[in-house]
Amino acid sequence: MSTPQETVERALGFSRTDGCIVIADESSGANLRWAGNTLTTNGVTRSRRLTVIAIAGESTGMVSRAGVTPDQVEDLVRAAERSAEESGPAEDSAPLIDAARAGSGGAWDDPPAETSVGVFEGFAPALGEAFAAAQDGERLLYGFATHEMSSTFLGTSAGLRLRFDEPTGKVELNAKTSDMARSAWAGTGTADFRDVDVAGMAAGLSARLKWGERRVELPAGRYETLLPPGPVSDLMTYMYWSAGARDAQDGRTVFSRPGGGTRVGDTLSDLPVRLYSDPSAPGLECTPFVVAHASSRESSVFDNGLALNPVDWISGGKLAALLQTRQSAELTGLPLTPGVDNLLMEVPGSTASLEDMVASTRRGLLLTCLWYIREVDPQSLLLTGLTRDGVYLVEDGEVVGEVNNFRFNESPVGLLSRVAEAGRTERALSREWSDYFTRTAMPPLRVADFNMSTVSKAN
Repeated sequence: MSTPQETVERALGFSRTDGCIVIADESSGANLRWAGNTLTTNGVTRSRRLTVIAIAGESTGMVSRAGVTPDQVEDLVRAAERSAEESGPAEDSAPLIDAARAGSGGAWDDPPAETSVGVFEGFAPALGEAFAAAQDGERLLYGFATHEMSSTFLGTSAGLRLRFDEPTGKVELNAKTSDMARSAWAGTGTADFRDVDVAGMAAGLSARLKWGERRVELPAGRYETLLPPGPVSDLMTYMYWSAGARDAQDGRTVFSRPGGGTRVGDTLSDLPVRLYSDPSAPGLECTPFVVAHASSRESSVFDNGLALNPVDWISGGKLAALLQTRQSAELTGLPLTPGVDNLLMEVPGSTASLEDMVASTRRGLLLTCLWYIREVDPQSLLLTGLTRDGVYLVEDGEVVGEVNNFRFNESPVGLLSRVAEAGRTERALSREWSDYFTRTAMPPLRVADFNMSTVSKAN
């Protein structure tokens, strides 16, 4: 079997078109799963995928296949070239990125990085201790932990040779009472599981189950609501994914300015909110150059290899940037700001913990988990979804009981305008989007008039 570097060079050597981009993705994964306070399965996976993008004049053709052997590489290149010949001009056509504009990465010649079940060396014993404590407390723990190490090798006919190793891990932990009547969820992202506090997660879930011993029925309506970092990540991630400059320029989204153009420069929050991405953010490091297997309205294959820099999407409460390709940057006249695979939010000077914010609440809801989020209206970015695994009533600084579930209707953009308080930023995991986006850090938020539109019958 050829190395990914050899495969990239082989594919580029077969190219007959004006330009060629080759992306070799190598990944290995490890996982643990548990149910009823017992480990049930564990395993290791491996995968290999090769993508060839042929450029003929202003036309492109892309073919991607898994498990390509050395004698199949030329067939893949020819298939990409035929696709390019059969397609029309690409509207995002641009010169390939050269070394002056390229990002940095790891050593090209090093072998792909790998993970194994050894990544759980410290995590698994801590999980066993959590099982024992749950058993003593007549609770049941369910969940899983996954870790993937992806190595991306990018080569182009313009001479670029870039590689990066990206670790992606997460833990999702669900606690239930022995009669299955009450449930609570927690999750976190991680690069290597050394920073995962299993005991702390399990203790927090135990406290939530205790809160649920008293049940309070509330009607639909608007409530002052405390959102922990996880639900904040659910909402801010969807907003980030919806912040394409091309769609905003075309008048399609909440970031479109009435009468034309984008809303860059508009105030979204009275608080000095900063929402940003940084490939080198500690603990949230990600690939520092563009990797685009196909073009879309938010990404361009012609930008492959382009350096990714820190970028503020919201700064001082004002919309500062939108997701850009070189093509959309020319159309909008805004700086070139491609998407980055992490997202952080902070409000300078905010140091309160979620517990501090609960203690200062006269009456409101603590909303620990969102579920089944779907877009209703792109013009306002109105989202709907359900609460799950714990909505709690707070009165006079204390949690006094668990309330029924709701369907909510909220826009993350509109929500920003009603944020009354933010706490300190910490690593977060979106429950809804954790299969796609795990590198986030968010603060807890206090939101005035969060819209619980209807009561949900879900338990």
